[in-house]
Amino acid sequence: MYSTLLLEIAGDIATITLNRPEKRNAISAQMICELQTALDEIEKSHARVGILTATGKAFCSGMDLEMLAAIAEHSPAENQEDSRRMAKMFRRIWSFSKPLIAAVNGAALAGGCAIATLCDFTLAVPDSKFGYTEVKIGFLPAIVSVFLTRQIGEKRSRDLLLTGRLVPAAEAKEIGLINEIVPAENLMNRTYELAVDLIAASPSSLLRAKRLLTSAAAASLDADLERAVMENARIRCTPDFKEGLASFLEKRKPVWRGE
Repeated sequence: MYSTLLLEIAGDIATITLNRPEKRNAISAQMICELQTALDEIEKSHARVGILTATGKAFCSGMDLEMLAAIAEHSPAENQEDSRRMAKMFRRIWSFSKPLIAAVNGAALAGGCAIATLCDFTLAVPDSKFGYTEVKIGFLPAIVSVFLTRQIGEKRSRDLLLTGRLVPAAEAKEIGLINEIVPAENLMNRTYELAVDLIAASPSSLLRAKRLLTSAAAASLDADLERAVMENARIRCTPDFKEGLASFLEKRKPVWRGE
């Protein structure tokens, strides 16, 4: 049923494993679709807690190169549709009705960073790295900014989004991107331990608590997301985006025009 991920539902715990290790678990259109389908399946199941992890050395390296290359040929309408699809996936993770734990086994970059840090809990190995690198290729981290400013504050968000720098696990924990740093050999054991703690709580209480947390921010967040979707689509038509994308795919330095 799934080609980009694995889904296992065992007892009260459901585990989604991103499974494109040869692509560093990069986000493809298929993965966006399958991730939302898997979340729907978990929501309808008897599982009480969801875990999101990945195979290989990286958690998720961001958008797939083939998907990036295709963007250059998109019409404005297609860019809007594509941006809205990404926004919908991030919002689905953020508002998921059951507790969701990310077990980050390596680098989580750009959209992959959003997938990792929008979960209720984010556990990461010591050598994992996080960052929103979009500005380095003439792109705009518009959609993730909506969530990030609410998560870690405006000043820290400006730092990450304007520099595009990578953040080591220790700093990610300090600024509130992740909850815990866990030795690689103990990552999944600690994740299951946390899941068991959550399962011991009242299902009704957890459901209502998550609903309360998300509903309080939903109206303003959705309005901000719509603006972000439009900005995300607009920048894809600029010369700087096309140059940044071409230089990235050609593995050369970009020559910016400031347009």
